[in-house]
Amino acid sequence: MNQTEVDALKSPVSNEARVLYILGLRPDSDKTTGVSAPLNYRALLTLLNSKTTAFTRGRQINELLAELAEAGLIMYQQESLSERSLNGETLLLPLLRSDSQDYQQLHLHWKAMTADWMPDEGLFKQLATLVGLLDKSYQQQDVGEFAAYWLGRPEVNLTLFQWTQKFVLHLKNRRQAYGHKQQVGHQIVPTTAGITVDDNARKLVEKYHAKPKG
Repeated sequence: MNQTEVDALKSPVSNEARVLYILGLRPDSDKTTGVSAPLNYRALLTLLNSKTTAFTRGRQINELLAELAEAGLIMYQQESLSERSLNGETLLLPLLRSDSQDYQQLHLHWKAMTADWMPDEGLFKQLATLVGLLDKSYQQQDVGEFAAYWLGRPEVNLTLFQWTQKFVLHLKNRRQAYGHKQQVGHQIVPTTAGITVDDNARKLVEKYHAKPKG
């Protein structure tokens, strides 16, 4: 385990969440990509219960995963965990990667959001790649809206790593929902020369979309 992971595990997370990361997620994760093995709720519940049965539902696993996400130890596709099951899905362990030492300093200082906050550019690009964010550009307005939201919650103190992580997931969720003009897979991205949709496919969709139902 590298020092960056150790520092993150020393942040305010429960011992159960630490066990989940150290024994439940990390051992079977890919050390190069940081991608976990598919989650197995049954095996994780058995691990956490040990001598006493304190965990019985997948929702409780999700609560521990949310703690690890707040500490920057894991990432998932949604900005916040829902009550849906994540059984069989994979997570990202960004600090497990061999180059994560470069970001150790980003875990050392906790602070509330500020009006002049900006994401760490190198970390932004790496995390954007990890979560599959197709368009890695952003505008000052994107940063301003994100900062304005969290300025209204001064009780929230996070590290620069965690703030950047939240910003990446905020952008991905937003682009999946609205705001850009073209859809590629499940994401909405700007229409650019680098991201195109086949004209034949578009015409086919339009043809059947316009066809009256019989």
